Amino acid sequence: MIRRTYKTKPYEAVNVAKLVKEQANLYTSLGQRSETRVYYNNGTNPGDPNRVYLEWTADIFDNPSREGNEIPKEVYELGAKYRPLLDTSDGPSNWIEFWTILEE
Repeated sequence: MIRRTYKTKPYEAVNVAKLVKEQANLYTSLGQRSETRVYYNNGTNPGDPNRVYLEWTADIFDNPSREGNEIPKEVYELGAKYRPLLDTSDGPSNWIEFWTILEE
């Protein structure tokens, strides 16, 4: 499983989540990513506030910037919309984690 975490400015998590989900759906529609799940905490739930999480599964992680892969301009446009809503004041505004799913 692959999980990307975004650290947002206060109360912007829902706005970032909507844009991230739109971007993820675009990757899925192009066949470049499996179905995704997006969830967030705007600060009203226990846990880290102002966070958006995007997760999906993949047997092989392919870098979207790999040679020969075309990334539509819409992907970049959506990123440009949510980038100003990310919190860069204290460390990275986003990061990616890789997890192994236990199969029974």
